[in-house]
Amino acid sequence: VQLQASGGGLVQAGGSLRLSCAASGRTFSNYIMAWFRQAPGKERAFVVRIDSGGRTAYADSAKGRFTISRDNGNNTVYLQMNSLKPEDTAVYYCAAKPSGSSAYIYWGQGTLVTVSS
Repeated sequence: VQLQASGGGLVQAGGSLRLSCAASGRTFSNYIMAWFRQAPGKERAFVVRIDSGGRTAYADSAKGRFTISRDNGNNTVYLQMNSLKPEDTAVYYCAAKPSGSSAYIYWGQGTLVTVSS
């Protein structure tokens, strides 16, 4: 599986962005897809995931502001980010793992989100 993330950019605080992650491979629908982020000087952190059945789990920092969705027909997962804050500034990575795997195996290249105050 190859992942290609896009949609990052510069936005003012309170604004919105939608990230996309396009995946190759025929078994996309069977994978758990997730977004992580890495802020400057910090470790990579989990943001949100969605499983093959559409069930989601969010980090506290993302609850109520971010929404993950997937389009299995187009092998794409999305991250809608609203009410962005300067502390959301980070490189955002999409990741994938087969159901039952403990670790995310496939990673995209990252897309930079910068939120200005």
